Amino acid sequence: MGAVVRENSEYRQQGSHAPVLLERAPGPPATLSAAPRVLLLNASFEALTALPARRAVVMLLCGKADVVHDHPDDVVVRSVGTEISVPSVIMLREYVRIPYRAQVPMTRAALMHRDAHSCGYCGRRATTIDHVVPRSRGGAHGWENCVASCAPCNHRKADKLLSELGWELRVPLVAPRGRTWRLISQLREIGPHWEDYLYLDAA
Repeated sequence: MGAVVRENSEYRQQGSHAPVLLERAPGPPATLSAAPRVLLLNASFEALTALPARRAVVMLLCGKADVVHDHPDDVVVRSVGTEISVPSVIMLREYVRIPYRAQVPMTRAALMHRDAHSCGYCGRRATTIDHVVPRSRGGAHGWENCVASCAPCNHRKADKLLSELGWELRVPLVAPRGRTWRLISQLREIGPHWEDYLYLDAA
């Protein structure tokens, strides 16, 4: 593990705003905006946030973080006198204390992860979110009343109650807790090796 870094005085004079090219072998050069995001861990291995590739590279070059896992796609960033492979996971060299916030926002991504991307009614792959007690019948939009659902079950259930259909839920409708779930609620996708540090089974 570890990024490949080559640096000289030209980069130090230019600073972190030097022109940067990104290459994904094989293929033509691209911009840093096309690079994968990088998971940042605290020095305690706790997941903190997902960084843009540019910020992650700057933290590595400044000595504020170390590479934990390289990215399997071999994405390379180059500037004048500098070359570094974009990692998948990095870790701060010094521990940073983060204020604890118990409440986790309910987003589509977080709900899908809570229910393991499986329909809460039939167990097939979920593609939508359903209100167990329909909103038209007073149901709230929150962790305790929303469940991942496949399209056929969502369509069939419509505005009915489970008791009217004779259905039962396959998953508990609970709100997850912890900083990791706050991060999950903001992610659209999970990068390589991230699941080792996200503890998705901890609710």
